[in-house]
Formats: sequence, C-alpha cells, structure tokens
Amino acid sequence: MATAQTHQHEDRIHGSKYSLVNRFQDYLGEFVYGGIDGSVTTFAVVAGSAGAGLDSKVVIILGFANLIADGFAMSVGSYLSTKSEQENYNKHKKIEYWEVDHLPEKEVEEVREIYQAKGFEGELLDQVVAKITEDKDRWVDVMMKEELDMSEETKSPVAMGGVTFFSFQLFGLIPLLAYVLDYLFSLKADLFLVSSILTGLTFILIGWLKATVNQTKVARSILETLFLGGAAATLSYYVGNVLEKLFV
Repeated sequence: MATAQTHQHEDRIHGSKYSLVNRFQDYLGEFVYGGIDGSVTTFAVVAGSAGAGLDSKVVIILGFANLIADGFAMSVGSYLSTKSEQENYNKHKKIEYWEVDHLPEKEVEEVREIYQAKGFEGELLDQVVAKITEDKDRWVDVMMKEELDMSEETKSPVAMGGVTFFSFQLFGLIPLLAYVLDYLFSLKADLFLVSSILTGLTFILIGWLKATVNQTKVARSILETLFLGGAAATLSYYVGNVLEKLFV
C-alpha cells in the first residue's frame, strides 16, 4: 500500500496520470510556443500596419500572408528538428551495436568505468557490469544514456509539425479578428484598440498555459508573455510609423 501511495505521489508531481496537460506535455509545449509565435508575429504585423496608417484590407492581406507563411515555416522547422533528433539517435545507436559486436572488451571496460565513477566497486561492480552486458539491448541502452547522454525522441515529427501549425493559426488569427469583422460588417470601433485588447487576453491565456506546462509561477509567466508581446508590437508600430513618414 505504501509503495502504491508513493507511486501515486510521484505521478502527481510529474503529472504522468493526474493532469491531461502534463500527460500530453510534449505536444502541449509545442502548442504553447506555436501559439506564442503566432500571436506575437501577427500582432506585430497589425501594429506595424497601424503605425503606418494602412487600410484594414492591407492589414488583412499582410496578416494572413504572415499566418500562412510563418506558420508553415515554423511547422516545417518543428518537423525537421524532431525528425533530425530521431535520426541522430538511431545513427549513434547503430554505432553502439557495432561496437558491442566488434569491440566487446572495450565496451565492457567503458561500462565498468561508468559505474565505477558512480561509486560501485569490488564484487558489486562486477555483478552490475555482468548483468548489464549479458543482454545486448540493455547494454546498448546503458551506453546511449550513460556514455553519450542521449535519450530516444518518442514524439512524432508529423504530430509536432501539425500541432505547431494549428496553434500558430489559432492564436495568430486573434489579432486579425477585428479587421476581418470590420471588413464583413463595417464595425464602428477603433480596430487597433480592439485588436490590442483581444491580443492582450490571448497573451494572458498563453502565459497561463506556459506556466502550467512548465510548472512555473503563473503571474510571472503571464507578465513575461505580455511584456515580450507588447515590446514586439510597440517596436513594429513605431517602425511602421517612421517608415510611413519617410516614404509616403
């Protein structure tokens, strides 16, 4: 009973069973950071356009061009990064299998040195080395983790790329909503102000999600996201404003 309670306590800490967020933490992490990039970059486009006094139709064109192009680029980057990690791991794993087959004495000695450095010695060290090296798969796994400090990437590259693209589109669309609605229904409102409010709420949501995924302080994560997003938008706004005065 005590052991079961201990495992439940550990699961609660690491989030392996009790939280849907933590259960899918790998993909949710990608979802959060894709959302950050999508909302920040699109709002920067909106802010720059507002600073330059561009028509709402132009804002929509530039915004959606950013959504599709940057979102696709990010998803491709996420896909290739994950796939590259898997390929790199498999390459080194094949090398370790070759070394175990062709240089067994050297590899046994490396296992001994690894566990000797951990404090094992004498008969216990001999038993540990013998147990590890009696099974080739276990032997290679130990060498991958202990010698090369490499862990297998279990996330799907396709899923990582897809989650990134979806999140980028979902959150990146929010800064454009006011302009799209104005185009469809002719809103009588300050479009940039409405866009800023909606984006600010989005930053708060993303900051909360980021804190949940990383298990950090919520207030700090929200303020950090608001500050970075606001800084990017402010910079874009004044760049657009200055360029408009120079070239128009």
